[in-house]
Amino acid sequence: MAALGWLTPRRRSATARSVLAGEASAEAARKSSQDVSGVSGVPEEEPEFPVLGDDQAAAFFDLDNTVMQGAALFHFGRGLYKRKFFETRDLARFAWQQAWFRLAGVEDPEHMQDARDSALSIVKGHRVAELQSIGEEIYDEYMAERIWPGTRALAQAHLDAGQRVWLVTAAPVEIAGVIARRLGLTGALGTVAESVDGIYTGKLVGEPLHGPAKAEAVRALAAAEGLDLARCAAYSDSHNDIPMLSLVGHPYAINPDSKLRKHAREKDWRLRDYRTGRKAAKVGIPAAAGVGAVAGGTAAAIALHRRRR
Repeated sequence: MAALGWLTPRRRSATARSVLAGEASAEAARKSSQDVSGVSGVPEEEPEFPVLGDDQAAAFFDLDNTVMQGAALFHFGRGLYKRKFFETRDLARFAWQQAWFRLAGVEDPEHMQDARDSALSIVKGHRVAELQSIGEEIYDEYMAERIWPGTRALAQAHLDAGQRVWLVTAAPVEIAGVIARRLGLTGALGTVAESVDGIYTGKLVGEPLHGPAKAEAVRALAAAEGLDLARCAAYSDSHNDIPMLSLVGHPYAINPDSKLRKHAREKDWRLRDYRTGRKAAKVGIPAAAGVGAVAGGTAAAIALHRRRR
């Protein structure tokens, strides 16, 4: 398991591959955006946030289990299976990984690595434009109904204040861009798969946009866009994103896993939970904050196997 060491929750400095992945994702996000023309632990005296008209501020949202229930990569895999990109045994593995993620609420490094390797082998030789078009269909089929209304409202608050809002995810930048566009966001930072003449090679540029690589992507984008990170906000459910959350002046723990919840409390970060009322109570969120929550993980796992299009 040494090869997966970069996925561990311990803090570490960014590697050269993390920096490369982050810079590649930031560049892809900037190009994409140019193509597309309550609270716990917060002092009552804190100024209104987000600040209206602050064009040096932006918001960065993790995707899986922060903006959307479950993992985008697994939903994408279901859509590709429906289009006969791979066989039934592969779908069973995707379904198990997704059910585990929904029930546990945290990422399993082995599952995520396996899913990424499978996705790369599946798309190898396909055109980028083809996957982008299919991503639009898959969003409607599997993802649109899984957006957390509460997190969506937070993103809209930044947009209404005149700020830019970016998704930051380990999912492929093409599918991340589709989700960002459908939600009316500025753009997306995602894992960049290598392509030559518009055709996927089956390799990555750098490494998956995860952990330290996410922070590097945000840092690179902020520099390119003239943003002041001290005035920016970041939102995530996972302790793996502590490097990204620590980078900004306004970090939020959304539907946090236990390690992030503990860290957020120690750092006096804001907490929001849009899952079940029981989990919301555990982190001290008022009942009203759970209005947008959906059915629990067990029902979702069962539905995953029963759903047929």
